[in-house]
Amino acid sequence: MNHDTTPHAGPDQVRGGRQGPVVAGVDGSAPARTALLWAAAEAERHGRPLRIVHAAGTDDQRAREAGHTLLGESADLVAEGFPGLAVTQEFSPEDAVPALRDAAGTDGTIVVGSRGLGGFGELLLGSVGLGVAAHARVPVVVVRGETERPVSGRVVAGVRGRNDLDWLRPAARAAQVRGAALHLLTVWTPLAHVGTAGTLLDDIDGVAARHVHEMRVLADAIGAEFPGLTVTTEVEGGRSVAELLVQATHDAELLVLGAHHPPLGIGRAIGHVTHAVLHHAHCPVEIVPRAHTD
Repeated sequence: MNHDTTPHAGPDQVRGGRQGPVVAGVDGSAPARTALLWAAAEAERHGRPLRIVHAAGTDDQRAREAGHTLLGESADLVAEGFPGLAVTQEFSPEDAVPALRDAAGTDGTIVVGSRGLGGFGELLLGSVGLGVAAHARVPVVVVRGETERPVSGRVVAGVRGRNDLDWLRPAARAAQVRGAALHLLTVWTPLAHVGTAGTLLDDIDGVAARHVHEMRVLADAIGAEFPGLTVTTEVEGGRSVAELLVQATHDAELLVLGAHHPPLGIGRAIGHVTHAVLHHAHCPVEIVPRAHTD
């Protein structure tokens, strides 16, 4: 790998923030360009460096020259809008997924476009986008939606219960640096509880009440760690969790979801709900790895 040695910016000043780079993959496509500028804005908000990566999948000399040209143009584009941002450039002969994972290390954030072309091949969800989200051990953002979105003042986090506190902290930081509210949305399917663990149809109201209580507990815990942050909660019942989450992205600045990576790589790498949301969301989607117990 080749990269320059531009010094990194200072650490994230928000409580508990990560200090690693925001890594943006570029391939010359319009979605990758949009993702690059989103990544630059995110790096600036958090006081983190930006690392621009082009993965060619080959070490051919012509590919290397074209890659370095693209990296230079990308860095110039960032400099126009974010002149004070610390930026590094990295050309990799590897394929996109391992190159982005290596560039992010253990404390970075990876940002990719919803689809693309060029050095990354076909950057479609289901290949690179999903591949990075499914296997990364750091947060991954897939930039979707309109390039120019009105500021809604709301970051939405799709949660399941009180055990989601650990992976919700990045969502809280994202809302805090934007001056936005954090909206905790839990979606449950009533029929899934019928006939399980002795639950009868008459107990559905009780199940809903437990979800409401857990959201209040979670909101209180987040509020205690992030003073001044407005935290709202919503409990919705419906047949399609993914559909309701996608609806919430219409007026959100960012949707944050937790992704559980199974121990030893056994089992589904990414859930069907997350998969559907990544395909249909109307705003950028951040996938934060959940902690797991081996």
